[in-house]
Amino acid sequence: MKRSPWRYLWKSEDIRRKLLITFMLLVLYRLAANIPVPGIDRAVLQQIATGGGAGQNLFNLLDLLSGGTVSNFSILAMGVYPYITAQIILQLLIPIIPALERKMRENPRESQRWMDKWTIIGTIPMALLSAVGQINIFSTFAGGQSILKVYGFTGEALLPTLATIASMVGGTMLGIWLGTLISEFGIRNQGLSLIIFAGIVARIPSQLVSLLSDQQYWWLIFIVLLILGLTVFAIVYVQQGRRNVPVMFPGRRVGNQMSMPVRSNLPLMVNMAGMIPLIFAQSLLTFPAIVASYFRASQTEWVANLATGISNVFGGQSPWYSLLYFFMVVIFTFFYTDVLFTQQNYGENLKKQGAQIPGVVRGAPTQKYLTRVQRRITLPGALFLGLVAVLPYVVGTLMPQIGSSAGLFLISSAGLLIVVGVVRDTVNIIDTELKLHGYEDSLIKG
Repeated sequence: MKRSPWRYLWKSEDIRRKLLITFMLLVLYRLAANIPVPGIDRAVLQQIATGGGAGQNLFNLLDLLSGGTVSNFSILAMGVYPYITAQIILQLLIPIIPALERKMRENPRESQRWMDKWTIIGTIPMALLSAVGQINIFSTFAGGQSILKVYGFTGEALLPTLATIASMVGGTMLGIWLGTLISEFGIRNQGLSLIIFAGIVARIPSQLVSLLSDQQYWWLIFIVLLILGLTVFAIVYVQQGRRNVPVMFPGRRVGNQMSMPVRSNLPLMVNMAGMIPLIFAQSLLTFPAIVASYFRASQTEWVANLATGISNVFGGQSPWYSLLYFFMVVIFTFFYTDVLFTQQNYGENLKKQGAQIPGVVRGAPTQKYLTRVQRRITLPGALFLGLVAVLPYVVGTLMPQIGSSAGLFLISSAGLLIVVGVVRDTVNIIDTELKLHGYEDSLIKG
């Protein structure tokens, strides 16, 4: 009788060590998330959190994505999103600059190291811009009051302001460093995803308590749990979607005999990009609001009005925000899928193995055919991701009671997709590790 290799999870010393390292680094991240930046004015921060309007919406959104670090304005208030923004910019530049595209194609391993180095370098100015932007935009939403007790870039306020900004940038770099350590010594290639995952999951208990403590709308917990269950089912169903493309592999010569060609399938995923488009879109959508915060106090009336309008739209107050979010998720799904699919280079790899898709010429025509098929099946996956992203805003419009508890409901859609995606990828990685260590079902005797 075959048994699941997961029962041996704790017996493998190497896997046990990786799990413990991952857990301890996540605990360290959550501890650092409770260290406030110096000089924060909690009264002003509380005013924004309960003041309503675009300020409260943006505040709650950033607080959710950062795992509650914005509500106490900790050193990790920006999370690892400046790193993701820098990564997006570099990935957008690759198809635009031919030299970069050639570099990535000719030497993928060396190019990846180059990408990692310049993403880290690009994170620093992104983090500086985001830190000042967050302070400015929240101060604007507080009616001009600064969320810092002392703020300014002249006179005696300069050093305290620089200390605050430096601590926020340092917190972001700490989060990135911990994520890198997890990817290197813990669960491989899952560092930053687990950091984001930990932040989202950390908000669930407090949001549940908040909803249950509301005597008027306590019954909403059942509706939210129902939506959670349906959303999880839909996410898993779509994530497991495949299109099997038939492939013929040539027969092998064994001695003087030639085996028959083998017919197999090449599975193409409906949602190859996973939860990355949601993270990309959310990071990019918060960026205009941060930039606009620099101009809301402009002496030029039309500039101040434009900046205010941008802040309201990208702060989640306007219906345009939901529409932009939907289209950006769809666009990023196609973009990221194309990037991943091009890197796989199935046409050339199948040609090297002597394999062929029936009726399709080997090499470049095969890659072109598979790209066309992948784009076609990506369409429903991209639309699904877009619907999941805007689901809280749609339901919040139809049911204002749930809309008032948007923080919890966000977890049931975009946040939940991230959580399910990270859990699925982590489980697959651990399962692969168990099999590599000899704990495969077929190797375990009853």
